[in-house]
Amino acid sequence: MSGKASSTSNFKLVGLVVAWYAGNTLYNVYNKKATNMIHAHWFVAAAQLLVGMIWSIVTWTTGMRKAPNLTASDIAACIPIGLFACIAHAGSVLAMGVGAVSFAQIVKACEPVFAAIVGLLLPPMDVKPMLAYAMLIPIVGGVGLACIKEGKGVDINMEAFMWASLANVAAALKGKMGGSVTHNLKGDKSKNMDSANVYAVMNIISFLFTVPMVVVAEMSTLGDEWEKAVSANGAQAVIMNIALSGFFFYIYNEFAFAFTSSVGAVTSSVLNTAKRVIIIVVSSIVFVEPMERNTVIGSAVAIGGTFAYSLAASKKPAPKKKAA
Repeated sequence: MSGKASSTSNFKLVGLVVAWYAGNTLYNVYNKKATNMIHAHWFVAAAQLLVGMIWSIVTWTTGMRKAPNLTASDIAACIPIGLFACIAHAGSVLAMGVGAVSFAQIVKACEPVFAAIVGLLLPPMDVKPMLAYAMLIPIVGGVGLACIKEGKGVDINMEAFMWASLANVAAALKGKMGGSVTHNLKGDKSKNMDSANVYAVMNIISFLFTVPMVVVAEMSTLGDEWEKAVSANGAQAVIMNIALSGFFFYIYNEFAFAFTSSVGAVTSSVLNTAKRVIIIVVSSIVFVEPMERNTVIGSAVAIGGTFAYSLAASKKPAPKKKAA
């Protein structure tokens, strides 16, 4: 009986990983198509979050899922996490909007570097084993090598690099500040905050933070940009790519949250690293993004370093022997 339950559990985990990888890959494809069509990338980021928010509200109002039962203090505790989620998402959208998807993914492989720094700077201090910090060297070195083009020297799309780096900083801060909050919310069954609802609430808060940025950064030109996009591609294509990117963004994050809650952050981090390889390969094929020798070697070194960091960071120091 236990063997059958274990088999069912493993089958479920495999299904979650497949859905996570497929959703993430399709999100990157449709996101790039959408940002290629309309040069209003904060608007695209907000629209993607809106799709997920609508889905969450539908599941709650129809009874497909229990609605969260949060107090004002619970929501206040979630606001900083939602803000960093907003910046992490928008930074990724803008990085892939102004540059190649493969380049943005290579830079985002540096996320452990930012997480390690944030872990040391913000209390409670999170000190990793020395081997984990050593693995940051190939991550940074690999990204640097990927930016060296044959015959051109260092060739970096600085705007894409800055947006992807900002996304890394925000993701590190979200992870650092959000761990205890989400743990407490999940621990209280009366709040109905399973992994799906935790993500749904963060998605809504993230959307509310993204809207003001659309107003400030793009509202004055949004009408013109929309007309240009519709004129060049047709309204149906623009709306479809934005809607599908939003759908797959929400779906892949929900599956990723469910997988992480089942196996833990370390296994999830390792598989998240492997996921980048698939996205880089698929985006290079779909969008005919050139992959020079240095780009291939550099991205392999950086992703390999991220993989090693995830494993090394999970190692707990051996307990000290008691004196006889």
